[in-house]
Amino acid sequence: MTDARAVRVLIAADKFKGSLTAVEVAERLGAGLRRAAPGLVVESVPVADGGDGTVDAAVAAGFERRLVEVTGPLGEPVTAAYALRDGTAVVEMAEASGLRHLPPGVFAPLTATTRGTGELLRAVLDAGARSVVLGVGGSATNDGGAGMLVALGARLLDDRGEPVGPGGAALAGLASADLSGLDPRLAGTEVVLASDVDNPLLGPKGAAAVYGPQKGASREDVATLDAALARYAEVLGAGAAAESPGAGAAGGVGFGALVGLGASFRPGVQVLLDMLGFAEALERADLVITGEGSLDEQTLHGKAPAGVAAAARARDVDVVAVCGRLTLSGPALGAAGIRRAYALTDLEPDPARCMAEAGPLLERLAGDIARDLPA
Repeated sequence: MTDARAVRVLIAADKFKGSLTAVEVAERLGAGLRRAAPGLVVESVPVADGGDGTVDAAVAAGFERRLVEVTGPLGEPVTAAYALRDGTAVVEMAEASGLRHLPPGVFAPLTATTRGTGELLRAVLDAGARSVVLGVGGSATNDGGAGMLVALGARLLDDRGEPVGPGGAALAGLASADLSGLDPRLAGTEVVLASDVDNPLLGPKGAAAVYGPQKGASREDVATLDAALARYAEVLGAGAAAESPGAGAAGGVGFGALVGLGASFRPGVQVLLDMLGFAEALERADLVITGEGSLDEQTLHGKAPAGVAAAARARDVDVVAVCGRLTLSGPALGAAGIRRAYALTDLEPDPARCMAEAGPLLERLAGDIARDLPA
């Protein structure tokens, strides 16, 4: 990079949760870069890791956004989006069964259902999809994907032969399971479970113990849910699948996908980078700008910036990052392949103002990045 005017910059950042979508992050960075260094060549590939923003990233890459009404986590109707292109669908579980659909301050860890996720999958099958990327994250649920499977034709019955109720706690009363009625189109459909976590279904690292408290579960609720999910896995005869990486993702919907949908597990950011054309864009880049709202210890474990940096490092392309808040040390960033990080809090120490003014602050950070390019 001997001439800043000849540098080709690739923006491959995730959303700043609560402030900007990945597309908006790219727009703001691009505007700031072009203003500070008009000769730069700027390209953007908004990215995601399978959680919130996955459908938006797919749409930015040329997929068509489609809307469908499904059952929300509390049983009420919600409108959910999916993305479709050439027989490949991108489904974001949070669109149907996410925390975003709960009223402020309301949680339902014992009763929230993934039924809407199953309805969303049925909609993409109706639309002709035969390859599905199921991105999981941001869920309000802890039912092991039971609601999803029921919506797709499974029968989960109690000892009276009645359907068990919605939510994870009801699975404690599960007596029999019949998956033979699952939508036959699933047999001819490739389903990829895209997640940034590899937890098993059960135990101290499982769905209830690790993620239940984030969904409002008390210590007693966690014990109830873990026991109910163990019963669920036992009745399904799928103890081995319960130990599989990703089975505990999104309240155990990973387990339901592995057992009922024949899904294969892949780290979400790898799936999305492949699908969004990142590798091709990387070949044209001299510098990559990645980032997300908070660069912290979690970033290093399967989040989008870590995946982007690893891919860029493999191609010997320089990487810097932008974020709202930075808690990683310089050595930790370097080990992840990130040369330097620029934080909004460097410009505005008030976190609330950082979130409210994230767009203009990102444009200012982009100017700093442009000025730091080698002359």
